[in-house]
Amino acid sequence: MSVVADFSIPTKSFALQQALTAESAMTVEAERLASHSAEWVLPFLWASGGDFETFHEAMQDDPTVANVTIIEESGDSVLYQTEWSDTVVNIVDEMIDQHANILRAKAHGETWRLQLRFAEDKQVSSFQDYFTEQGYTFEVNKLHHPTAPRQREYGLTAAQRNTLATALHEGYFNVPRDLTIEELADILDISSNATSQRIRRASAALIQDTLVIDAGESTDGE
Repeated sequence: MSVVADFSIPTKSFALQQALTAESAMTVEAERLASHSAEWVLPFLWASGGDFETFHEAMQDDPTVANVTIIEESGDSVLYQTEWSDTVVNIVDEMIDQHANILRAKAHGETWRLQLRFAEDKQVSSFQDYFTEQGYTFEVNKLHHPTAPRQREYGLTAAQRNTLATALHEGYFNVPRDLTIEELADILDISSNATSQRIRRASAALIQDTLVIDAGESTDGE
């Protein structure tokens, strides 16, 4: 059974420390990932939340970036095509050699968050051991098995996923709402208090799993 590990690694040990220090409000996230070629694992980066002119200039001077080009601007976000320095390429190449497939990469401030898939649990510890010997710290935030029931995807329990999906389908999130929390609770056949709690906990789990950079545990329970 494969396992997905959520790792934190400092920007100083990976990439863009200088650029993200120069524009500390910026968040970057890889748009598309691949594992067959180290040079193209993180070719496209969406940036948002900071001053783009400052960040672009800092990226051009960042020693981990060989070349960067703006290829799209969309509202409050900019898409960069990035060619990495040999240092980053070599780290990514080693990650692939240690049986890691990069699923997601996101950085803010001093930290990258990486979601890596491994074929076996034991490969996670061997991956950490290898990079510890190389002087890098990959801190595990959480592990999950994606081949387990998919209701746990994004940190959601089955009850939370069902509640959110039902609420969306019935128009609870519309503005204005098509039904009250009490009416939604009747559909789910649970109390309105339980419905409200599930929505809050499920929302927190989604935010934690998809938006938040800082390490933390996903919200469990109903």
